[in-house]
Amino acid sequence: MNPEELKEHLLELIRLAACDLAPDVERALTQARDHEEGRARSTLDWMLKNAAEARESSTPICQDTGSLIFYVDHGRDIRPGIFMQAAREAAARATELSYLRPNAVDPITGKNSGNNVGRGSPYFHFNEVDDGKSLKVRLMLKGGGSENCGVQYTLPDASIKAGRDLSGVKRCILDAALRAQGFGCAPGVLGVGIGGDRMTSYMESKEQFFRKLDDHNPDSMLAELEDEMLKKVCELEIGPMGFGGRTTLLGVKVGIRHRLPACYFVSVSYTCWAYRRRSLEIVNGQAGYA
Repeated sequence: MNPEELKEHLLELIRLAACDLAPDVERALTQARDHEEGRARSTLDWMLKNAAEARESSTPICQDTGSLIFYVDHGRDIRPGIFMQAAREAAARATELSYLRPNAVDPITGKNSGNNVGRGSPYFHFNEVDDGKSLKVRLMLKGGGSENCGVQYTLPDASIKAGRDLSGVKRCILDAALRAQGFGCAPGVLGVGIGGDRMTSYMESKEQFFRKLDDHNPDSMLAELEDEMLKKVCELEIGPMGFGGRTTLLGVKVGIRHRLPACYFVSVSYTCWAYRRRSLEIVNGQAGYA
């Protein structure tokens, strides 16, 4: 694949993620708006107007354009090194065009790289698939405010009376939602990772954000858990931006990984209403975006 063409495709992917809210997210916000009233309804209405204006003008939906997280499914003929170089150049160009805010800051010196490129920025996860030359790229832009709402629990956790069972997991999810109120720009989405080690548990929770809001978990027990927790959190009536109302979350998405006998982690990641993720698929040189 021509690196320059790939860079242009990735630049467009970044623009779409930053400036054009995914259809399923906008649909969920619209449905929520239509079921609210008062301040909750007007707040959701302003969110939708903001999304429409961002799309029209190719300006960021939120001033915090977040960190770039790429998940790449690629055939054997795609070289990860070439992809990463193209993605870094696309991120730098997107910053020049103001699709992205400069967000890569050195943790020691405090210096901003100025172009969203630095150590570990963007983040890449590669998965080789056995289908020749195809390439599928999923991009998430994860904002800092919502990232600060993430929390990891080690069960048992006496502070919330959570044991090593499904009841304990539910307590973790409710506690995470309560902690996020006023900070996470509700209505948000919770991604939950159950099991794994400390790192992979959090990875599982974030990977849930690549799922569509209106999908259905193929695991019937997890599907039931997602529905139950979405209902319970919304019953807290924290509401859009914490103003009260029926819509505290747009969704709860849960994934699991086998754990070590000595460990029981429950990781809860949060993403705000500006739920930015898009995908690009290139097959036989033809690019499609979703």
